[in-house]
Amino acid sequence: MLTNIMYVTIYVTDQDRALEFYTERLGLDKRIDVAGPDGRFLTVGVADSPVQIILWPHAAAAGQPAALGRQAAPGPLILESDDLRKDFEILRARGVAFDTSEPEDYPFGVRAEATDPDGNRISLRQQRKP
Repeated sequence: MLTNIMYVTIYVTDQDRALEFYTERLGLDKRIDVAGPDGRFLTVGVADSPVQIILWPHAAAAGQPAALGRQAAPGPLILESDDLRKDFEILRARGVAFDTSEPEDYPFGVRAEATDPDGNRISLRQQRKP
């Protein structure tokens, strides 16, 4: 049986620029950075989480779904926060670009949508407490 999510992939045009964004702006940890037979294998991840995000070279926003009218599809990466409003201010001060001027309430909690330097949408969520 399958036991865990090991990796997810975000396509980037410049791995160094992406590494700076995901570590310095979003605050993720650099995990793996090695040269491999298919190119540089570079990963980042949330502290204390086994899941790693591969920052793989490719065309900008290569894995992005098309927007459906006014409703945009969630990004390929959804990160959870215990206090999204606080984290939103910290991330905005670090230069993270958001779609709205503040997080929005929605039926299941609080959300904010950001964009990385390649146009990949990053969804930030805080679940509603019971």
